[in-house]
Amino acid sequence: MKYIFLLLFSVLFFTSCEYLDFWGKEEEFQEIIAIVNDDKLFKDDIEAILPKKITKNDSVLLVRSFVNNWALKKLLLNKAEKNNSLEATNEINLLVNDYRESLLINNYKEMLINQQLDTAIVSSEIELFYENNKENFKLNEELLKIKYLHFDHTVFNKRELIRLFKSDRIDDLESLEKQQLSFKKFQFNQKIWISLDKVMLNLPLSREELLNKTKYLEKQDSIGLYLISIKDVLSTNEIAPLSYIKPQIKQMILHRRKIQLIKDIEKILIQDATKNNNFKIY
Repeated sequence: MKYIFLLLFSVLFFTSCEYLDFWGKEEEFQEIIAIVNDDKLFKDDIEAILPKKITKNDSVLLVRSFVNNWALKKLLLNKAEKNNSLEATNEINLLVNDYRESLLINNYKEMLINQQLDTAIVSSEIELFYENNKENFKLNEELLKIKYLHFDHTVFNKRELIRLFKSDRIDDLESLEKQQLSFKKFQFNQKIWISLDKVMLNLPLSREELLNKTKYLEKQDSIGLYLISIKDVLSTNEIAPLSYIKPQIKQMILHRRKIQLIKDIEKILIQDATKNNNFKIY
């Protein structure tokens, strides 16, 4: 029995030595690019950062920069570890640990939110939220319900386009839309609210001109002719219309749900841990 034990010990010893020797040789087989103290930079590490399509000259410059940065980082780290006080090192370790824990916790929370958050929002919920928080939705910009059309001087049917633009008939609007490839810029939907600043990017009119309701307005310059019709205007500090801030309200509702979901999850965790004697207060 004694001899069998010695034999097994010898086999395990030499096997482990061969295993360690194998990894040592494998490291030797890898081409070393640079060494800083006990740290080694291998060719494989360099190849991992090189883009697939790169010229020889560019690759030389990139590798040289990478190696220098790697070496500098290692040298600075070595100096920092030797010269920082124990108190400073411990404080850094605590910060690193806190940061790691925060990343893990936040990642776990995001995973739970993605799995459990109800993202379906019905119109009635949006409307109720809007009614209960109207005073918080005051505008910090002017809004317009506007229709406009811009075409150059080369169009052959200028009068017809003006007639169609002035009309309130649906079939005339459809006729305009069919010719939209001939226009430089256009906006025909007067049911939606648009920021005044966005409109001013497309029309050569002043703020004062655009903030006046008008059934029809023409503006001509060297580029072409502009046809404008302003149906309605909202000034700053007025209550924002629901249609305009609906996307914002949806995000606010989802944010509230996220906060409540996290609170519910945290509450359940405490309850389960207490019930299973994994959490005790003395």
